[in-house]
Amino acid sequence: MIVDETYELANGVRIPVLGLGTWFIEGAAAAQAVRDAVETGYRNIDTAQAYGNERGVGEGARTSGLARHELFVSTKLAAEIKEYDAAVAAIDGSLDALGLDHIDLMMIHSPQPWADFRGGDYAEGNREAWRALESAYEQGKLRAIGVSNFRQGDLENLFAVCDVVPQVNQVLVHAGNTPSELLAFCAARDIVVEAYSPIGHGAILTNAEIAAIAGRYEVSVPQLCIRYTLQLGTVSLPKTADRAHMRSNAQVDFVISEPDMRTLEALRIRDYGEHSVFPVYSMK
Repeated sequence: MIVDETYELANGVRIPVLGLGTWFIEGAAAAQAVRDAVETGYRNIDTAQAYGNERGVGEGARTSGLARHELFVSTKLAAEIKEYDAAVAAIDGSLDALGLDHIDLMMIHSPQPWADFRGGDYAEGNREAWRALESAYEQGKLRAIGVSNFRQGDLENLFAVCDVVPQVNQVLVHAGNTPSELLAFCAARDIVVEAYSPIGHGAILTNAEIAAIAGRYEVSVPQLCIRYTLQLGTVSLPKTADRAHMRSNAQVDFVISEPDMRTLEALRIRDYGEHSVFPVYSMK
């Protein structure tokens, strides 16, 4: 089953190819979502300081019935933190909030603060935040380190000074928004890409062309979209607190044909409806 499959990061750590996204899942609901996901077979759980649910996610991980080494837990350094000492404190804050002795993967959430997403120059701040992640990695607090929402230039800024190359880049990837050049750039540098919002934060659900392709495989639109991101070679992170959806999202053991993959890759979906207010969907 897909929940049993993993990719190997550049440092040898293995990451499950299907994970649970937890954006917009709060408190006790986050803890229950993690327990439900684990019961369904998931072993990869993704959160962030910005989500405000690290305590709930940590509680779910600790009460899931799994040994710590069986679960891969990721979180992200707040996008506004671009200074070394503040980043060091925030990393320890995440460990405390999660209630875990280590974090499997920690990322810089964005190369710019959310209020200036795709705006000013934060090159030096990102280098400082990365230096703090490297320090925590060397201390064994973090098993892997990476970035999120980083473009090629943002990555190259870190390459110029880093001791550890980012092992992961978590970005928006879904049918209708496929950053093919960035995917190829990361693959060439042994950086695993994680696809967040593989269902386009719901924007894809009413797309007739995608629905027609899903119908040919006798699968749901979310299943087709998750499978698409997996066949791109990314880790797929669908978000849900619904146990039935978790189960359905993991039932993707089919293969999309090359012609259909090319069709899905060529699609352009730019309308995220009410969710367009969020920087990552604003298409800056």
